[in-house]
This record gives sequence, structure tokens and C-alpha cells, in this order.
Amino acid sequence: MSVRTLAVWCRDWPVVALDAPVGEPVAVVRANRVVATSASARVAGVSVGLRRREAQRRCPEVRVVERDEDREARVFERIAAALGDITPRLEAVVPGRCAFPTRGPSRYFGGDEALAGRVGALVGGLLAERDGCGVGIADGGFAATLAAGRSLQRAGSPPVVVAAGQSGAFVAPFPVGVLSDPGPLPAEMVGVLGRLGLRHLGDLAAIPRADLLGRFGRDGTLAHHLANGDDEGPGRLADPPADLDQVAELDPPAERVEQVAFVAKALADRLVGELGGRGLACTHLVVRIETTSHDGDGVVERCWRDDGALSATAIAQRVRWQLDGWLSRPARARGGAARRIVLHPEQVVTAKGHQHGFWGGRSAEDERARRGVARVQGILGADAVLVPERRGGRGPREQVRLVPVDAAGSVVEPAVAHAPWPGRVPRPHPGSVWPDPIPVELTDVGGETVGVSGRGVLSGHPAKLSIDRRCRLEVVGWAGPWIVEERWWDPTGSRRRARLQVQVADGAAYLVALEAGGWWLEAGYD
Repeated sequence: MSVRTLAVWCRDWPVVALDAPVGEPVAVVRANRVVATSASARVAGVSVGLRRREAQRRCPEVRVVERDEDREARVFERIAAALGDITPRLEAVVPGRCAFPTRGPSRYFGGDEALAGRVGALVGGLLAERDGCGVGIADGGFAATLAAGRSLQRAGSPPVVVAAGQSGAFVAPFPVGVLSDPGPLPAEMVGVLGRLGLRHLGDLAAIPRADLLGRFGRDGTLAHHLANGDDEGPGRLADPPADLDQVAELDPPAERVEQVAFVAKALADRLVGELGGRGLACTHLVVRIETTSHDGDGVVERCWRDDGALSATAIAQRVRWQLDGWLSRPARARGGAARRIVLHPEQVVTAKGHQHGFWGGRSAEDERARRGVARVQGILGADAVLVPERRGGRGPREQVRLVPVDAAGSVVEPAVAHAPWPGRVPRPHPGSVWPDPIPVELTDVGGETVGVSGRGVLSGHPAKLSIDRRCRLEVVGWAGPWIVEERWWDPTGSRRRARLQVQVADGAAYLVALEAGGWWLEAGYD
């Protein structure tokens, strides 16, 4: 049976953490995509998922800010500290969302409705917009989170309390998309469910659990549990072995976040390795930081929850969030320095395991690479490791961009047009793309610069390609031109270019572009 849970959901927390004036249009972006907006920005047409430029086109006065999760965690500590007066054990999911079991607090404050009203008033009083906090109570954290989201959709954001035993009926009308946001399941799986014709959680709950297990494995079983309003997923163990605790003594005590985070990352790697050796993964982790000062010892403790599984990188990130929140407290409440760190896995599940080689999934090499990336991130920060990802665009530089590895896959990959749209350079794609175009000269047999008319006709046959005016290469073949006009509706951002593929005498091939009367070297074909 699921535990009766209260969930708190602060609307637009990445925007709230900026402490922006009420009424100012603000958009928070990550990897060039909008992830949160203020109410006034939404009224102007800015929505989550838009590209930065599209958001600025819809609302020219919008203030665009890069997402800062560390800042969000520091500011959210005010909410967490205030809720500490109501319950001793608060489960933090991500900054802006938290939950806790209601069994003790509900009896103390006179029932679920009274408890929900008290929490709503307490958190709302700390926010600039009192209706920016949703509170929900239901059987299980997933249903309670959906209830908190429903609370935000109502005028004044009154708490939503789902009667005991009614969570399944409450979640049934919700679309299956909530299984990935705010739920724990991968978006790819939820997309498959939609293509199978399963629109609502009630449709999913009506399918035999064995069928979902056979089609999707453990994720399918978990999806069936959540669709029935039950958080008790498969393979959950109530009491993890006590010897899994990871402890580190800091001597001398550390006062800087980087010092403690570095030690915490090593503990996280050790914990995940221990769990993996036993076929387990952690979903609920208690991070305990013991501090010391002239007035005596103190404790900073928080339970972090992830309905999927906490990786070593995720654990280290949450330790950093907790440390940032601790340092944001007043000096008297904070204490002096951290002297001891304890990672206690409070709840674990059976690990999904890894498939190797022919059947796809993560191989042993992939796992070693992941651990190496995690170590670099623990030392240099989350943005230290960049990977290429398709992000759309007309040119080779715009189509693939370098993004932080944690942000990879955070946006929907743009659909690739199979029909050749006007101006599209045919395959094969260039193998090398320069970060910045290189100015070149493309001349005909008479030494005149090759031009392109409005109808796409070359002024002469390309004969010489000069790079940096030193290397003059003989052109032996060429294809094109392909003309493309970008953002023609924007007087300041419009661009008109003509691209040409050229092959030189030594066998190399290049992609050059003519723009504003000059030729630019964009990419090379390996």
C-alpha cells in the first residue's frame, strides 16, 4: 500500500528563484530552450519548449536568463527550512518540489485538510505570489504531485486532498505524458504509449500488468503501478543493508562547497558501485552533513528522492544543492564547517541491469565512459563535458551544437525533412565543421570573384579557391549553388546565403558560402 503523502509544488520555480519583480516577463532557458516562464511572459505567448529567438520574437521585452540550478537550490532552502517546523523528514525531489509522509503531521494538526491548508499558507507566505504554490495530498508521491499540480490550476491555488483509496480514480483522467513529467519514466517510452493509442492513465491501468511487463520490462510494470495510483513499484526493499552507508571524516573541517562536494562525489561513486555489485539502485537517499562551530555541533540532513534511480552524478549534484542551501542560511544557524558526511540509502530497488553488445543498451565501455565523465563533472562542474546534439538549423554549424552532457536529450530532436527543402545541401554531410567560418576567395578563370544571381546562376566557372590569401587551390569540380533565405520576416536577423560544394586538385572537398558579397569556408568533406 502506498504511503499517504503531501506534495508541495512551487510554480515556475526557476523564475521565482531569480527574485524578479512581479509582472516582469522572464524566460529561463537551458540549452537554448525555454524551461520556465513568468506569468506575464506566458500571456505574451512565450511557452516552455520554445527556442530563445522565438521567445524573443513573440515578446521582445522578455528577459532571458540562463538556468542556474545551484541558485534554485539555495533559494528553495527557505521553503525547506520553514517546512522543517512541520515535519522532521522532508523528501526533496528537485528545487521547487518536495514531499513528506502525512501520518504524524496530519494527526498533530487535525487531519489532512488542516495540514494541507497550513502548509499552503506557510509556503505561500514566503512567495511573492501567494497562489504560486500548489499543495496536494494523496496515496503515494506520484498521485500527490499530480494533486499539487491540479491545485496550481485552480483560482487561488486551494489544496487538493484526494480521499484515501481514491488515488487510482483521481489519476485516471490525466494524460500519459505525466508519467515522464513529473513522473520518472523515460519520454521515449511515454511516446510509444501515445502511439499505441493510450491517451490517459486510465487506459493504461486497464491493460494487464503482465502485458506491459513483457513489452516494456520493469518500466512497464512501474507505469502500471503509477497508472493505478500506487507508488509501490517492483523490487522495492524496505530496509537496505546497514553496511551500505558511506561515511567520510573531514579533518580539518571544510568550509568551502568545492571541498565537500569533491569528497561527496567519491562517496557517491563508492555507493553506486556497492549497490551495483548487489544488483540494486537507490531511489531515496539521506544526506547527512555534520557541522562544527564554537557554539557546538550541528546537523544538516535532507532526504532526496528520485523515483527512477540516483546515479553518482545525481547524488553529487544533490549534495552540492544541500551545501548551497546550508551556506545560504544565516551564520548563526549555519554553524562553522563541515566535519562529517554520511550517505545513507534509505530505499533501494532492483537495478534494471545493463545489456551489452549486440542487443544495444549500455556496454561495459559505455559504463566506464560514464564514470569518467562523472569524475570530470565532479571536479570541474556540470558544464565541463560537452557532447554534440542535433538542434535544427539550416547550416552545418547550426544543425549540430555542443551542449552539456546532462542537457543532452532535454529537448525534442527536430524532425528531419526527408524531402529536399529549398536550399538544402545534399548528402553526404560534411565531416569537419569550423567553429567560425573562414574568409576565402573564390575566383573564375579570369581572376574575378564568382558571384551568384538572384536566380541562382553563377557569374563564372569556379577556378581558384584561396584560403587566407596564401594557399591557392585549383578547383576541379563544383556543385550548386543552393540558395537559402533565413528569417526573412525579421529585418534585423534575416540572412541570405548561397552555398557551393567545391573539389580541389589534391582531392579535398569543401563547402563554401557566399554572403554579403564575400565567400566563407564553412565545412570540409573528409
